[in-house]
Amino acid sequence: MARLLYIEASPRKERSASIEVARAFIDEYERTHPGDAVETVDLWHTSIPEFDGHVIDSKYVILHGLEHTEEQKRAWRAVEDLISQFTGADKYVFSLPMWNFGIPYKLKHYIDVIVQPGYTFSYSPEKGYEGLVTGKPIVSIYASGGAYGPGTGAESYDLQKAYLELILGFMGFSDFQKITVASTLGPQEEKEKNMAAALEQAKTMAANF
Repeated sequence: MARLLYIEASPRKERSASIEVARAFIDEYERTHPGDAVETVDLWHTSIPEFDGHVIDSKYVILHGLEHTEEQKRAWRAVEDLISQFTGADKYVFSLPMWNFGIPYKLKHYIDVIVQPGYTFSYSPEKGYEGLVTGKPIVSIYASGGAYGPGTGAESYDLQKAYLELILGFMGFSDFQKITVASTLGPQEEKEKNMAAALEQAKTMAANF
């Protein structure tokens, strides 16, 4: 039995284009993979530890090869729990809107907590950085109010895909698939056409994921 981790980054829920497509993906995945488990991480209803105080001190204790104090151990346990939940999955789905050309701050907070040396990446002078989360497929579902794809002339504004795929690659992911719902603030006819195409793509992708 495989475990799929679905990470949801929009607070708009029923009004969210990225969530609508993700739910179509998950529904089809559950239908075609009845033996698998799906776990949802709603970043707007998940306790993500603040990266300050004993938590950030604990990170530097690890970097310097020292021992944690009892306070640091307790603080770091919440980080380890979140990382364990993430790295324990076999497959991943992210859904996210574009905010100010990038990603929502809740998702950035989550990434800043789980991307840790010795857990999701390693470093050595001989090999440099190496991702530790390898051999696992990932689907990213992107939504944006405007269009930033090839030929739009606005490609450089899209830091949403660029950042997420860079940091996921840093952690070791290489099997990327993506679905894009663009121009969600455009004309209604165009929006409906793009959504229909994204929903169909999600169902097809889910069945083979």
